Amino acid sequence: MNERLADSHRVFDRVSQEYDAARPHYPEALYLALETLSGVRLAGATVIDVGAGTGISTRGLLDRGARVVAVDRGERMLARLRARTACPALLADGNDLPFRAGAADLVTYAQSWHWLDPALSVAEAVRVTGDGGVTGDGGAVAGWWNTVDPGKADWLAANQVRLAESCPGYIGPVLPGWSMPPIAAAMSDAGLAVAETWVDWTRSVRLEDFLTDLHSHSYMARMESDVVTELLARERAELGRVFPDGRLTVPMRVYLAVGRRG
Repeated sequence: MNERLADSHRVFDRVSQEYDAARPHYPEALYLALETLSGVRLAGATVIDVGAGTGISTRGLLDRGARVVAVDRGERMLARLRARTACPALLADGNDLPFRAGAADLVTYAQSWHWLDPALSVAEAVRVTGDGGVTGDGGAVAGWWNTVDPGKADWLAANQVRLAESCPGYIGPVLPGWSMPPIAAAMSDAGLAVAETWVDWTRSVRLEDFLTDLHSHSYMARMESDVVTELLARERAELGRVFPDGRLTVPMRVYLAVGRRG
């Protein structure tokens, strides 16, 4: 695993407060699509949420009746999850899950799989959902990512271009050749039958929360603090001209990939 992936938990631990405060939730339609594509009814299912961070996806799964075990490599991220989430939470590596074979109906990666080893992580997910999981009806692996949709708003496209020009590590939808992490290919290589979909939604968010969300992304978390402060001040001014009331309407998309045994 390269050095960038190996230190990902330390990067996010540095911005755990910002992550917890301002990262977007996932829309109801995402969870409905997850049930449809996986064949796993969340109510009553045992789910291992890998790379759970501060618990955004974990709480979404719990709210829909799942029994969830959260897993993350970041101590500060997990501390924030434990402070407001009633479920087991383990400091562990998604490439080497501390669970027996068949322990879960579903393994999920919300905004996290790209920080893991592609082959090892999926092999572990397949192992712990072996033979249909706990209920015998499941046995699926799923990953999803929220992303902004700059093609639907000129102001958002301009914002993303400025970030791409200012942040050396920026990875996002305005870059040539940008695509979602190749989890579908990794699932297929592991022998799973793969289904993919996109879920469109709209986020209403305060300007300051939008800026805090930007700060929580890895490409900005790795930058020097004075540079980040200057960049956020610029975005505050630029976006404030577009949204003088301080509330943004942000077009969003969620990419979902699900792997099941054929």
